[in-house]
Amino acid sequence: MKWIFENFDRIFEPGEVATGLEAIRAKLGESLSKKEMKLALSCIDLTTLSAEDTQEKGRILAEKVSLFPRHFIELPNVAAICVYPTLVKSVRKNLKDSKVAIAAVAGGFPSSMTFIEVKELESTMAVSAGANEIDIVISIGTFFEGNTSEMMHEISRIKRCCGEAHLKVILETGALKTPENIWKASILSMQAGADFIKTSTGKMEPAATPEAAYVMCSAIREFYQRTGRKIGFKAAGGIVESADALYYLTIVREVLGDEWMNPRLFRIGASRLANNLLTDITEEKISYF
Repeated sequence: MKWIFENFDRIFEPGEVATGLEAIRAKLGESLSKKEMKLALSCIDLTTLSAEDTQEKGRILAEKVSLFPRHFIELPNVAAICVYPTLVKSVRKNLKDSKVAIAAVAGGFPSSMTFIEVKELESTMAVSAGANEIDIVISIGTFFEGNTSEMMHEISRIKRCCGEAHLKVILETGALKTPENIWKASILSMQAGADFIKTSTGKMEPAATPEAAYVMCSAIREFYQRTGRKIGFKAAGGIVESADALYYLTIVREVLGDEWMNPRLFRIGASRLANNLLTDITEEKISYF
């Protein structure tokens, strides 16, 4: 396979990311509006990834999302419900809003430390159960070993298993640590077939950070400039308050532009955030989800 990017490396100057974020923070005040909060709400992957999750929990979450337009007529619904593969059937059976996607974590989530055949089978089964988005984690150990071809080959194989479903590739930026590693993993994942690149699993610290988001969005921009392909960005892990969500929204807008300001290209993985946005938008304490 001939790659568009032959060299995946980039060196960041000291303070380069901090300087970029400082300029974005100066514009953050322009985004602190109810209009922007509604946009953030529409981009949420409403997530439950607990060891205690049950089929009943999947049913209740799907029903709440289905009834959301009746209770909040003026507000957009969330973009997707994100669950473990075993809950997909329950969510699919009870989700009545066709505009809301079903995302499943797969591929040995959250560690990715299993055989590629298992990753392929789990992804295939999740799609067969009704998922139209699959979230996987890169093989971080393989990345650190420098075996980039194997890492990309794994992503490509899983992408083929997804069929028409979108593939979100999680970098686990807290493990990658440096801007150089985050940049390289971003380019590798996109070139291997990712439809989205995502910051974190939310299972380790640090989870999503503005620094990682800035680097990932910069990589998406360069990939788009080189290929014409628009890759989505998903921030996930520890995003709870409205102000945090709007910060990530502003990073994406400033680095990538208004074309990314929609659920097709921007997502926020969260659980508590939705209720906090509803509270701030309506100015009433709401615990709907």
